[in-house]
Amino acid sequence: MPPTSAAAGSKPNRPRRGEGQWALGYREPLNKNEENKKNDDGLNVRQRIIDIYSKAGFDSIDPADLRGRFRWFGLYTQRAPGIDGGKTAVLEPEELDDRYFMLRIRIDGGQLSVAQLRTVAEISAAYGRDTADITDRQNVQLHWVRIEDVPAIWEKLEAVGLSSTEACGDTPRVIMGCPLAGVAEDEIIDATPQIQQVHDDHVGSPLFSNLPRKFKSSISGCSAYCTNHEINDVALVGVAGPDGTPGYDLQVGGGLSTNPMFAQRLGAFVRPEQLSEVWAGVTSVFRDYGYRRLRHRARIKFLVKDWGPEKFREVLEKEYLGYALPDGPEPELTPGQQRDHIGVHRQRDGRNYVGFAPRVGRVSGTRLSRIADIAEAHGSDRIRTTADQKLVILDVADEQVDPITSALEAEDLQVRPSVFRRQTMACTGIEFCKLAIVETKDRGASLIDELERRLPDFPEPVTINLNGCPNSCARIQVADIGLKGQLVTGADGEQVEGYQVHLGGGMGLNAAFGRKVRGLKTTAEELPDYIERVLRRYLEDKEDGEAFATWVTRANDSDLK
Repeated sequence: MPPTSAAAGSKPNRPRRGEGQWALGYREPLNKNEENKKNDDGLNVRQRIIDIYSKAGFDSIDPADLRGRFRWFGLYTQRAPGIDGGKTAVLEPEELDDRYFMLRIRIDGGQLSVAQLRTVAEISAAYGRDTADITDRQNVQLHWVRIEDVPAIWEKLEAVGLSSTEACGDTPRVIMGCPLAGVAEDEIIDATPQIQQVHDDHVGSPLFSNLPRKFKSSISGCSAYCTNHEINDVALVGVAGPDGTPGYDLQVGGGLSTNPMFAQRLGAFVRPEQLSEVWAGVTSVFRDYGYRRLRHRARIKFLVKDWGPEKFREVLEKEYLGYALPDGPEPELTPGQQRDHIGVHRQRDGRNYVGFAPRVGRVSGTRLSRIADIAEAHGSDRIRTTADQKLVILDVADEQVDPITSALEAEDLQVRPSVFRRQTMACTGIEFCKLAIVETKDRGASLIDELERRLPDFPEPVTINLNGCPNSCARIQVADIGLKGQLVTGADGEQVEGYQVHLGGGMGLNAAFGRKVRGLKTTAEELPDYIERVLRRYLEDKEDGEAFATWVTRANDSDLK
């Protein structure tokens, strides 16, 4: 492969002097975050939490640990109550901090046993005021956690094989995997062994505990592509290799936030036995060549954009692997494919999996305990989290399908949800998040109820994603209707909670970022009216079989307001 400095047709690379790339000799910290990481590895904070902070209390915590290194173990201070969204960008961090923490539990591959789920439920009830959210990266987040209780929580998690190690921070975060790995009738490859190997080989390693920014991974052989490889920093996507043997297509550089980019294929095929080494190679390229000067440019997507996939592959193979990867095929995407695994479906062994929908991922310790009980009572020891804030119970016998469906729906966990229950997601929002400007979880739940009442027979799978700030934790740019929280001017001229609207985003065969229509914003109060209006126009105007995103591309701006 001839060396190249940029993707074909792109502009010549800008010089990168002073970007803080270690491989080019720029190792001097260029911002406060990099200085903190140089001063002390984030992994070292665990012992201080156990030995000092949990005993001496919140006031004893070093600020560099509190707002930095704590994230290496899944801990963020949550937002102090009563601070409105207009102050989010105005107040200093210590003014936004509560004395309680959000704790993120990493669930690699979304895989949980009954015992593990029950332990998470018990921790929620005992230490988190019964809070729990299923995230769109397959984690569980708890709130109201006191520093004094963290060692006891870790002990309980680790006793059942779970942890919060590198659940946040400038680290390799949770490894996403298909919740049906090993059981789906139509999967390309079971990625469970590769996820486990990457976790065991690299998570918690000091080799990767100081990356330029967060690093998100997806390893999946799902034929529905449910882990959204398009928006991960590194994605290994199940494909049939050049000789028909299953393996992985390697993609890098995906991510959303304020500069959304889709991952780019390197054109390389990765055999299962190579995957952990290749993953480490990609992560090492990011560690050594990633931009560390400016935090907002420190994600791998900016490096991939500047280099192009050809140069990235060349550096990976020559400097880190020491061998060339074979060329391989791209994934075979199907238009309009549902990715969430909701409903009752057959497994390859003749049993069934049952996917069900909480409201926008919001559950509780009590409800998680009931889910564990229901799974166990109906013969299952395997529960899975999904990339859409949903849950799946595996291994359900035919004669147990109706009873388990009834038991779940009695807990308001819908196996046959409406379009709106199934397709609406929401981030944490202003209730707990220090970055948020508006409320999301309760608003998303009430929006579902209102749309079910107004459009009870709405037939199309339109996604609605609510985010409390511009950072797109709830994937607003790739939703049919993406709602970015901000303050807007209400009817009386006062600033109120509202949303900028993105329309027609999506992933898959026709991946695209949502369209922003000039001046298209809505107050929170008017949100149900707006969504009802635009969905009714879509139903009236769409052609046979036309998806919402396709209609948006040809609709007049006036039809979208």
